[in-house]
Amino acid sequence: WLGALRFDNLALRSLPVDAEEGGGPRAVPGACFARVRPSPLHNPQLVAMSLPALALLGLEPPEADPAAAEAEAALYFSGNRVPAGAEPAAHCYCGHQFGSFAGQLGDGAAMYLGEVLGPRGERWEIQLKGAGITPFSRQADGRKVLRSSIREFLCSEAMFHLGIPTTRAGTCVTSDSKVVRDIFYDGNPKNERCTVVLRIASTFIRFGSFEIFKPPDEYTGRKGPSVNRNDIRIQMLDYVISTFYPEIQEAYSDNSVQRNAAFFKEITKRTARLVAEWQCVGFCHGVLNTDNMSIVGLTIDYGPFGFMDRYDPEHVCNGSDNMGRYAYNKQPEICKWNLGKLAEALVPELPLEISELILEEEYDAEFEKHYLQKMRKKLGLIQLELEEDSKLVSELLETMHLTGGDFTNIFYLLSSFSVDTDSSKFEDFLEELTSQCASVEELKVAFKPQMDPRQLSMMLMLAQSNPQLFALIGTKANINKELERIDQFSKLQQLTAADLLSRNKKHWKEWLEKYRVRLQKEIESVGDADAWNTDRVKVMNSNNPKYILRNYIAQNAIEAAENGDFSEVRNVLKLLEHPFQEAEDFREVKEGTEEEGATAAAAACAEETRSRLPYCSKPPLWASELCVT
Repeated sequence: WLGALRFDNLALRSLPVDAEEGGGPRAVPGACFARVRPSPLHNPQLVAMSLPALALLGLEPPEADPAAAEAEAALYFSGNRVPAGAEPAAHCYCGHQFGSFAGQLGDGAAMYLGEVLGPRGERWEIQLKGAGITPFSRQADGRKVLRSSIREFLCSEAMFHLGIPTTRAGTCVTSDSKVVRDIFYDGNPKNERCTVVLRIASTFIRFGSFEIFKPPDEYTGRKGPSVNRNDIRIQMLDYVISTFYPEIQEAYSDNSVQRNAAFFKEITKRTARLVAEWQCVGFCHGVLNTDNMSIVGLTIDYGPFGFMDRYDPEHVCNGSDNMGRYAYNKQPEICKWNLGKLAEALVPELPLEISELILEEEYDAEFEKHYLQKMRKKLGLIQLELEEDSKLVSELLETMHLTGGDFTNIFYLLSSFSVDTDSSKFEDFLEELTSQCASVEELKVAFKPQMDPRQLSMMLMLAQSNPQLFALIGTKANINKELERIDQFSKLQQLTAADLLSRNKKHWKEWLEKYRVRLQKEIESVGDADAWNTDRVKVMNSNNPKYILRNYIAQNAIEAAENGDFSEVRNVLKLLEHPFQEAEDFREVKEGTEEEGATAAAAACAEETRSRLPYCSKPPLWASELCVT
């Protein structure tokens, strides 16, 4: 059934390809791609496939023999066999990683297979992520493991079904081949199964693709592999704009600077809208480097991402992001900073004075407009657009923060709030709302001090006595955060559950009164209040998901898969295809199933999820200990 793939590899015809094929890690000057071959895996097995994603490629597995269809998918999408018409290659790009220019990076584990023409004539680049060594693998092995691959596979599809621009994932294939990984960088490595994800997008070109021309960086001294090759920069701009922004190419075909400015304006606006969408579902991208920013405005490269559970504007989803550079509340500004680096990379084909002006005029305005439009829908403000709405949203988030509210579930519950609710029903609603706030136990875990008291004391002394040395090993913001954590933790020791509930109810009553007043203004502006309320609930329920890929849901699926049971990955995939719908028949742990031959550790872990929470439940306490690096 995979014989239906129709390849037409335009990128390789349009952009320079390195003359040397394959080989180990090396610099790749003067080229955008290097030809490679996937490294075979031992006994590939299909973990799951996304039928909606594969349909983009014109693929539909035959129902008559599902086992044979799965075997064929495992064979081809592991990289063990290359489809006819595919031309495997790895893409060359650079990047600013955590704010510093890192020089040549490139597809160290991903391989371009080619571009497939879909049934409606659209073109899709397909990639195998985790298929082995490329010239860009540096000191790594070009492999990905089961846990990270399941997370990327599930989140790619979850984001699409949430309506957020994203790369897609067609299949996830694991194997009996093993690699060693030190998950938490703590000296405890273990063998993990090599796994490959089939990724699908119109293109995987990113901001960093244009940084291959960068001269030596003034801070790191590193440079791109294709310095002074402006001819290739022109080729890349021609290819990207004519292929992915054809309306811009057509409108400015006789003036390249105007064309490039229109392109930069469009990617600026797309990026602003993208991060606004992330913020509105509580999604955090864990590694917002310039090499992880799509040139067509997609969510790309799902590493240590996370959907927020308890609302915390300073939430950091990546356990390796020690400085909190990519915290939730910093993501809009970081995306703007990354666009600034793209602007620098387009010089001289787009002068910096033009691109910087575009960035200042367009980005913030587009972000704020899109964010507020989306938030109005989430709150059911469908009739009027009032200036006060921005304040109402800010106060809602502040209330969530004060009460440790679950971001997803609070928004989802608000559709059942009614303006004319009587006092007893209001109390019931308040009870339900506060049940989605953090318990004393959860807050104790959240505010548990992270530094040894002696270490903190030493850092405080150092900050006073040797500020220069202190600046090298810590930041004042981090120390202040730790002091705040200690203060909060101390207060929590005296706080009872009843006191917390009373305090939370007070905060929510105050905000709900403001919300009620705002909804009343909506009612006063319409003729039919019942019809308005029906529309309001409909809009809210199509903008506030009931199901997101919470870390603990992904973790349960990963642990089952690591023990040979892929059914939970497939269940979660089905659930995430309908994030706005009721699906209470799904359970985290299927009734009465216990994996035969499961290890004692796996059984103990399954025993911890034993409450069989619905997938829409706020996380169990153990989930707060999960760390994704």
